[in-house]
Formats: sequence, C-alpha cells, structure tokens
Amino acid sequence: MNFLSHFYFDRDTDNCYLVLGTVLPDLLKNADKTIVLHPEKLHYPDKAVNSIIVGWKKHLEVDRYFHSSDFFLSHSHRLKTLLAPAIESSPVKPFFLGHIALELILDNLLLTTNKITVDGFYKHLEGCETNQVNDFLTFAGLADTSVFFKFYEDFKRSRYLYNYADTKEIAYALKRICMRVWNDPFTSTQEANMNGILTVYRAELAYNFMTIFDEIENKLSL
Repeated sequence: MNFLSHFYFDRDTDNCYLVLGTVLPDLLKNADKTIVLHPEKLHYPDKAVNSIIVGWKKHLEVDRYFHSSDFFLSHSHRLKTLLAPAIESSPVKPFFLGHIALELILDNLLLTTNKITVDGFYKHLEGCETNQVNDFLTFAGLADTSVFFKFYEDFKRSRYLYNYADTKEIAYALKRICMRVWNDPFTSTQEANMNGILTVYRAELAYNFMTIFDEIENKLSL
C-alpha cells in the first residue's frame, strides 16, 4: 500500500511517531533504495522511538495482508492487462505498473471520499522531532542519516500527496515513480492512454474499494 492507505489505519491516533513508523519503510526506500533496515524485532526504551518501531511493524503487517489478498491479486492483474497495450514498447513491466496503479487509485479514493485528509497526514509528520527520528534510524543501523533527511524534508515541503486527490494526476504520479528507474518511461501518448484507462478503472473501483480496508482492519484487530 502507498503512504495514504497506510495512514488510513491510524487516522484517529494522536501519536505522530506511530504514523511516521507506518510510512517510514517506503520513505526510506524512496530516499535511497539501497537502504535496508530490519528494526521490527528491536525494542527501544524511549517511547517515541519505540512507537516508530511499532508503526514499522504495522506497515509490514498491512502490506502482507494486502499483497496476499484476492482484492490485490485480481485488481492488479486486471490493471496489468488493461495497461499493457497502452505502454507497448515502454521499458516498464506491466505487472509493476498494475501494482503501483492500484495503490495510487486507492490513495485517490480515500481522499476524494473524505476517508482521510492530506492535512492530517502531514500534520503528524510535522509533529515528529528530528532528533527522535534520527535516534530511531541510528538505533536501527543506519550509519549516515543525511541522505534520508534530505529527502524527508523535501517530501514534507513539497506537499506532493495533495496531487493524489486529482484523478488526472494518477498517471503522472505513476510516471514519476517509474522515473526513479527509467529516465523516459513513457511517451506523452502513452501517458494520455494510461490516464484514460485509470480514470475509468478508478470510477469502477469507487463502489467497493473500502472492502479491502475493512478486510485488513478486521485482520489487524484479531
């Protein structure tokens, strides 16, 4: 799941460090894909740092439930099948595109149906003290935290996730993600074709997208 979908499960908490922990694995991956940390089995005496660890563990749990669900398997496959002809000759694998497209559509639907707000998400991130986040990262084994914090500050400052509320931006967001691997993943025509497909699929998914969130929430409560 993407940032805002992870946030959904802790949308009512007042613990900003827990929220940060639930999205930190993806933030680190975006900052530097070579960073590999496994703090999920650790415990730290500081309450804030330990809340990040709890959030990190929840991120892994939510992703495990999501990626093994019939919802993910069926919809990512359908999107892959629909998008493959639209990106013919692109270096991007249709399976990868179907996976990421589904996650972005879910974020968009959470926002456009007012299940969460981007303001609420960023407010939590701004509430976390840098020294506490740095303590977590060093405790988890990251020797040089500067690369992460450069990305993290840009991430907070850009407020890019506000764009996810615009359905027409989903294809562009997909392109941005793919550009981390490929310089020119899509032509303008391919991007326009993807946008048309994703707009239609998003409208179809709007009727039952909450089933996956309800399913995961039930599993988390067991």
